[in-house]
Amino acid sequence: MNVRTSPRVDHKLGIAAMRDYPERIDVRSPAEFDEDHLPGAISHPVLSDGERARIGTMHAQESAFAARRAGAALVARNIAALLEGPFRDKPRDWAPLVYCWRGGQRSRSLTHILNQVGWRAVQLDGGYRAYRRHVVRELLTLPERFRYQVICGLTGSGKSRMLAALAADGAQVLDLEALARHRGSLLGDLPNDPQPSQRAFDTALYATLSSFDGEHPVYVESESRRIGTVEVPPSLLAAMRCAECIRVQLAQPMRIELLKSDYAHFLDDHVTLAARLDRLVPLHGRKTIERWAEAAASGDWDTLIRELLEIHYDPTYARSISKNFPLIEKATIVTPAAITDAAFRELAHELHAADTPA
Repeated sequence: MNVRTSPRVDHKLGIAAMRDYPERIDVRSPAEFDEDHLPGAISHPVLSDGERARIGTMHAQESAFAARRAGAALVARNIAALLEGPFRDKPRDWAPLVYCWRGGQRSRSLTHILNQVGWRAVQLDGGYRAYRRHVVRELLTLPERFRYQVICGLTGSGKSRMLAALAADGAQVLDLEALARHRGSLLGDLPNDPQPSQRAFDTALYATLSSFDGEHPVYVESESRRIGTVEVPPSLLAAMRCAECIRVQLAQPMRIELLKSDYAHFLDDHVTLAARLDRLVPLHGRKTIERWAEAAASGDWDTLIRELLEIHYDPTYARSISKNFPLIEKATIVTPAAITDAAFRELAHELHAADTPA
């Protein structure tokens, strides 16, 4: 680890020096941490959610002095608990980066105490707010630095599996659906895995793009502007939509089998599925949606999926892909021999090898 041994006297550093401090302590409240945090950060709040709210109320209703006095007592007790608990066995040369919302009292207090103990803690100047501004600013231009290969294909053709196989082969892969924790469709919610906030999605996207080498292509799926509840930055969409395409083709029976595997959680919860399908009434009418709900309730998954593909997903995708990805007509076409991992790995290796200089 390349750690600076002589930080400024006030133990502060800027965003540019963050990479030298991979151990990061987020002292904000748990709710703030859950919304978003620096990559690799660990939550060690010096004020709980309730304590933070109580101090804020005191500041508004009594006085700033009363709030600071009460807050200092709470912070001191919580820092003592950290010293006696999670920090107790840290080595003598421990050098964490500490941050709060804007580089104020919460992170300054912990940084000061850690340095008094003898560790080499530093405080992020401007805190999380400065980092968030940095991410927003960087995402305006960072996506433009890479050459993309866009994986296209009808719903159920295995685009996500192709991305996973490319990543396993060592290619640079930007899996937006994985970052968004959503499959990008009406039925795309992942069971027991809520989507990140927009801020957390942006942070994960920035961290992923920052890890790439501009000399090699980046493989990405042909996503829409919105993936569930989060949005892809316009700069990335623009770069993707003028990129070369790779189209994955699968016969419909194989697509049906693949979708039954990927959406297996709906096989035991046709009530939730019916509720989702109900959103399509304005597009396809009540009778069609009722027929699909009955197919789900009776376990006739092949019929349901086939009709969803033919009536809803395929026409929608065809209109979208031709509109948003003009190079789709010149796409390289790949056809997996099966929906097995081995079949996708074989194709991924061929694609990656073709894009890798000898």
